Amino acid sequence: MNNRRTFLKNAGLATAAIGMGIPQFSFGSTKADPLFKISLAEWSLNKALFAGKIDHLDFAKLAKEHEIDAVEYVNQFFKDKAKDMAYLREMKTRADGEGVTSVLIMCDGEGMLGAATSEGRKQTVENHKKWVEAAKFLGCHAIRVNAYSAVPWSTNPADAKTAMDITSSGLRQLCEFAEDFDISVIIENHGGFSSDAKWLAEMIKETAHPLAGSLPDFGNFRIANENNKDISYDSYRGVDELMPYAKGVSLKPKVWDDQGREHPLDFTRMMKIVLSHNFHSYVGIEHGVEGREWESIFEIRRDLEDVRRTLEAQRNK
Repeated sequence: MNNRRTFLKNAGLATAAIGMGIPQFSFGSTKADPLFKISLAEWSLNKALFAGKIDHLDFAKLAKEHEIDAVEYVNQFFKDKAKDMAYLREMKTRADGEGVTSVLIMCDGEGMLGAATSEGRKQTVENHKKWVEAAKFLGCHAIRVNAYSAVPWSTNPADAKTAMDITSSGLRQLCEFAEDFDISVIIENHGGFSSDAKWLAEMIKETAHPLAGSLPDFGNFRIANENNKDISYDSYRGVDELMPYAKGVSLKPKVWDDQGREHPLDFTRMMKIVLSHNFHSYVGIEHGVEGREWESIFEIRRDLEDVRRTLEAQRNK
């Protein structure tokens, strides 16, 4: 494919790109390595960003000021900039200047991978291509997409299978485009069928592409609401089922059980599940209380670091 060569040539940065590569992700762990790394999802600051209180270009700097050296971008905050090379270059310059790793881009609003028609799925893939290119330029290892389909969620197995088939078709097409950029395409459990971990794991398996993976989100196992009653999937079981395909994880401090009830996250229990799958890469904090975003982010980071120290001490005995 010529996509990557054309993209870099137009940017005037082909030489620099040779050494750019992808951030080094540790999926093995030695005594000298951390059990896992910590990153910050930009959505944690979404209200302040939407209100204009924070500039997207300052995100990496702010993260570093708060002692987090890896970030996960959200395309909503630079939606019209995916092909703006001057803007992307400024993002990269700022992140690199702060010593901040750009981990991934969370992509929303670009159509359904499980659109009803083949033409609709092709258009969704086309819409996402620019984010694959932007992720490569920024030094990310992945884009996060959604597994939405034209089939409304239901408990009917036939509907679930149809949704799986058409969504995996769209996902595979996007992964095939991403091959030339070596960018993973990862799916977050994000409501509907995708928050049923068995369905999502099977859909990724059906896609049968090495760049297709999952981004288990601890708090996103609310499937639907029917008759004012939440329908949910147990978060601990769901993460365990999605981890074999995980190329990242997303931390929210609330989890679900199978009865539509939320509970506080048991950090130790969840991280033991994550680590049991030999995952030692980035755990993205996706949490920010409006009006005290940084304080609440610090609290989550502190709890994560405490658990990491405890588990590392056990590992090193």
